[in-house]
Amino acid sequence: MDSKLVRMKELVKLLNEASKAYYQQDTEIMSNREYDLLYDELVELEKETGITLSNSPTVKVGYELISNLPKEYHQKPMLSLDKTKDINALKQWLGSQTGVLSWKLDGLTIVLTYENGGLVKAVTRGNGEVGEVVTNNVRVFKNVPLNIPFKGSLVIRGEAVISYSDFEKINREIAVEELKYKNPRNLCSGSVRQLNNEITAGRNVYYFAFSVVHAENVDFGNSRFNQLKWLKSQGFDVVEYRKVDSGNIDQTIEWFAEKIPDNDFPADGLVLVYDDIAYGESLGTTAKFPRDAIAFKWKDEVKETKLLDIEWSASRTGLINPIAVFEPVELEGTTVKRASLHNISIMESLELGIGDMIGVYKANMIIPQVSENYTRSGTAKIPPKCPVCGEETSVRQENGIKFLYCMNKDCLAKQIKSFTHFVSRDAMGIDGLSEATIEKFIAKGFIKEYADIYRIERYRDEIVDMEGFGEKSYRNLVNSINKSRKTNAVRLLYGLGISNVGLSNAKLICRHFSYDWNRIENASFEELISIKGIGEVMAGEYVKFFSNERNRRIINNLLQELEFEKIDVSGEDQIFKDITFVITGEVYNYKNRSELKKVIDEKG
Repeated sequence: MDSKLVRMKELVKLLNEASKAYYQQDTEIMSNREYDLLYDELVELEKETGITLSNSPTVKVGYELISNLPKEYHQKPMLSLDKTKDINALKQWLGSQTGVLSWKLDGLTIVLTYENGGLVKAVTRGNGEVGEVVTNNVRVFKNVPLNIPFKGSLVIRGEAVISYSDFEKINREIAVEELKYKNPRNLCSGSVRQLNNEITAGRNVYYFAFSVVHAENVDFGNSRFNQLKWLKSQGFDVVEYRKVDSGNIDQTIEWFAEKIPDNDFPADGLVLVYDDIAYGESLGTTAKFPRDAIAFKWKDEVKETKLLDIEWSASRTGLINPIAVFEPVELEGTTVKRASLHNISIMESLELGIGDMIGVYKANMIIPQVSENYTRSGTAKIPPKCPVCGEETSVRQENGIKFLYCMNKDCLAKQIKSFTHFVSRDAMGIDGLSEATIEKFIAKGFIKEYADIYRIERYRDEIVDMEGFGEKSYRNLVNSINKSRKTNAVRLLYGLGISNVGLSNAKLICRHFSYDWNRIENASFEELISIKGIGEVMAGEYVKFFSNERNRRIINNLLQELEFEKIDVSGEDQIFKDITFVITGEVYNYKNRSELKKVIDEKG
């Protein structure tokens, strides 16, 4: 059965690649005859084994859009697992018993139900008692059998996961930094819970079974190990596992640990379960955990280093977070030199001071944290002034935890949206300055007003050293900023974010004043309302904006960094003046609608 299943998976992969090349890429990677022979071989194997994989070309799973995900109670509550980081504690827990050790995959737990050999239901873990029905989406997973040889009632549990390689590929296709997914688990959760399973199908979700809840009239010889072997015989991919006892558990854990660097599927530890099913079930459960299984997390690698500084990072909500900066250390294969301290309470509990020797680790092997302060000088001070605007700060208590806030409602850190608008495509068009990057630059004091964006090269060393940056990213950003120096009055006026002045109105105003910036910024209320399409409210906001002394200073500083492109304002070609166009349907003779709009704009 194993060899037949392996061959089926090979055939599914080959045939799907051939179909994609033929239908989507207009190329042939195999002849029609070869395709037909392989297809017939797959059909015969599906008949022999009784297994049909979800992505088999012999079945067409229809895409379906639903309005909501129904809720359903689990027959048996799904409890969390107790956990330990101590191998000796794990050995004591196992005692003289034999166990099954497997990956603790970091995805979304799903319960599958089969009746008469067919998949009939899939439900997420949810809160452990109630989950969401996602049958429609599970049908388009990469490796779930839609049909299996066993014809009795079957309920199993497993983990839906997305590989690191697929996660990185999907993130590379997302241009906006803040829209990228944080980790494979979040992406998987969102993919499984889609209302349109065509989206799920494109995300390459895999399913690995890890336990049998119920299998009608099947004798597993009272063995979890046998359950997993049986699940493989039914066509399921099962989580990688090994049988262990007190004599080999150390070596087996080490065997799993050595595989971590090359493991493409996210795992946050191991799971140990008693092989003896009856013994495990006889132990019952606590209020929170089952007693027949336990999770093992690797001990965090802690490195000692010196605290060099505490930075204070202001956010758009006014919250100011402390960040520990320390001498670089190697942790879990990467160089780490910064870690969030989260809030004032944590910082105070660590009694930090510059020059203290601290312990640093990566929580879940990912997020840098400060674990201990060996010196505890307690000399670090809470800043009385905001690092961005210099106004007063205040410590507030929320649920017994202390947080630091900036009290200035006009703090620059709270105006990140205006900077995001300024660099947007239709405004100054600066690529590489996402909202998240702008927030970091403001928090570090690199940017205080628009003109500072054009002076960012003063902070080259700090930016290259920032997490997520590097020499190449920095150079790309600088090139994009310098490219935007050559601009026009429309882009600048729109980018200033004046209330009610959108792109169309910015074009109207600039055209009226012949793209002369001096006339544009000194326009009177009467001149503005004489322009067709500009009303009194908009004109009032416009005059108010340019009458503000601070705004004038910011604009004057900005103008020193910019060069306006020459725009032909002769009336000869203004044949479309005072004509309104609505562009619909297909566009011919132009690349796209934007190009056609530009031509119409240029002609009045």
